[in-house]
Amino acid sequence: MENFPKTIVRRGVKEDCVAIRAMIQELADFEKMPDGPEITAEDIARDAGFTGEHPLIHTYIAEKIDDANSALEPIGYAICFLYYSTWQGRTYFLEDLYVRPTSRTSGVGRQLFTEIAKAAKENKCKRLDFHVLGWNPASEFYKKLGAIDLTETEDWHYFRVKAEEIDKIVSGGRG
Repeated sequence: MENFPKTIVRRGVKEDCVAIRAMIQELADFEKMPDGPEITAEDIARDAGFTGEHPLIHTYIAEKIDDANSALEPIGYAICFLYYSTWQGRTYFLEDLYVRPTSRTSGVGRQLFTEIAKAAKENKCKRLDFHVLGWNPASEFYKKLGAIDLTETEDWHYFRVKAEEIDKIVSGGRG
């Protein structure tokens, strides 16, 4: 598949946080969870280290460019972070990869994913992990790139403890 003409993928900067937050909402709407995102552009800027705090996330932007290589508009984003596997060591986790509908099937998702894979390799990560909703057709895209579905192959299940349950655990009111 050819890359979308006149598209670049780069690491995000503070000025991208408003566009990233807007695309996070678009992704939530697509995933039928419009009330899900609670973060702000300021939260993203803080967590990406753009306000002087230690960075917790890495942001990536795909954008259309003109003939002079000037940015025209953001058409996709990704958010990743490093974490640790006690079996394999450094791991890169892809929290979100989103491409706006008008740019899908044009190679932009692959460009973003390739940039993330490069970062994983540069960080000496042994694997790149992410999750995809069961109904999302992106699963096929990732499988074509060599990803395996751990739910199918290893019977791993993804769990979550929400903030109110964390509070109960900490206060001794759980378990």
